Amino acid sequence: MSSKGRILALDYGEKRIGLALSDPERIFSKPLCVLANKGFEQLVPELKEIITLYQVTLLIIGIPYAIDGSITPKTEECQQILHRLKEVLSIPVEGFDERYSTWEANEELKKMGYSWQKAKDIKDAMAAAMILKEFLNQ
Repeated sequence: MSSKGRILALDYGEKRIGLALSDPERIFSKPLCVLANKGFEQLVPELKEIITLYQVTLLIIGIPYAIDGSITPKTEECQQILHRLKEVLSIPVEGFDERYSTWEANEELKKMGYSWQKAKDIKDAMAAAMILKEFLNQ
């Protein structure tokens, strides 16, 4: 695996998909955007466009295990998305344990002074940024 080039992180949700991006040196993680989840067929071209635009070399997807590490229906859904994206994207796709990312994103947004209303709009992208930060720190 090359250790250069941007990483795109994906926080997959039923209604929204949060995206975060690293810098080319893979040091920093920042929220990118939130996409409405309109299904896999719509997600793929959106991701391909972002991958090309930002010259992304690795995609990581948050896999939400239960706190005790067990598999939930949500875990299985994200694993399926992961496997389907591996088949259609030209870059490596990896899963990453994201048990605490949403909670961390909420805490971070509180610290930054976002109101509940404002935080709601960017929470998913912030959760993706937390997943990416965790991944980069490994």
